[in-house]
Amino acid sequence: MTIIKHFLFLICFGTFLISAQKTTLNIEKSTLKWTGEQITSKTHYGSLQFKSGVAFFENGLITKGTFIVDMTTLLVEDLQGSSKAKLEGHLTSDDFFSVEKFNESSIVISSSSKIPNGLSVSGILTIKGTSHPIDFEMLIDGSSWVSSLTFDRSKYNVKYGSGSFFKALGDKLILDTIKLETSLKF
Repeated sequence: MTIIKHFLFLICFGTFLISAQKTTLNIEKSTLKWTGEQITSKTHYGSLQFKSGVAFFENGLITKGTFIVDMTTLLVEDLQGSSKAKLEGHLTSDDFFSVEKFNESSIVISSSSKIPNGLSVSGILTIKGTSHPIDFEMLIDGSSWVSSLTFDRSKYNVKYGSGSFFKALGDKLILDTIKLETSLKF
């Protein structure tokens, strides 16, 4: 009887492996851009690098996936010289992303559904050890999957200059929304 159970398990598990395709993110060819904005419309932008990524596709849908971002790679791209270094230092400090303590962020995909030109994706975004559900779209663009998502930094304990935590900031208010744009190559 035990042999039959093992055989049935292998058949079921083997069928899953055949129908689900594991894809690994090409971290050298994939990009992750971020944009933050002050109330005055002053904008800063830059990039981060993926540490790893994997997605399981089945019948044209992502059934699950995990993408890890290396927070130590945070770069500011709209400034140069000492201004660039100062903002990078500030963003990696405890005022913002506490990179020394939390050197990774992640998105864990739990499901997706088809939309024109791509997928509507649901998952969990984790930043500074805090996790919240997130929904976004992944669209096919040639050989890449592109995505744009916005998250509320105040939900992840990123407090500096946030009107959610501090009052009367005037033109020093930094908006809570941070935009992420990705181009993923597998």
